[in-house]
Amino acid sequence: MKAFTDLHLKTYLSLLIMVLFGPLGNVLLGKGMKRIGAVAIRTPAELIHTLLLVFSSSVIWLGIASLITFFITYMLVLSWADYSYVQPASSIAYGVVALLGHFLLKEVITPTRWLGVLVICLGVFIVSGTPPRTTEQV
Repeated sequence: MKAFTDLHLKTYLSLLIMVLFGPLGNVLLGKGMKRIGAVAIRTPAELIHTLLLVFSSSVIWLGIASLITFFITYMLVLSWADYSYVQPASSIAYGVVALLGHFLLKEVITPTRWLGVLVICLGVFIVSGTPPRTTEQV
């Protein structure tokens, strides 16, 4: 019984990390690229200049670090739980994306979009009632 509880705890904590760091990384990358502005690469010199701008941005590096954290956690949680559980359960990140977009990027989120996020969150609630692992551990 303890192994079952430990599996749930580490799976839920990992999903929480994924749900926070995936959207945060994407929002930070978006914010960093908006600061750089529209990118037009027509010559090798423009490419080098753009790369220097991108990789000298601390916001972009924070985004990259957040996405690496998400990716490592995603790999770990897939080793503990079924993909058919992890993917839908991690979809709550769409709600986090809307919140971060609204508060950090100052985007307007329409009521229709909020309704869509609510429907996704209801689906996550339904999936969370199922066991994370239905297959035997190898």
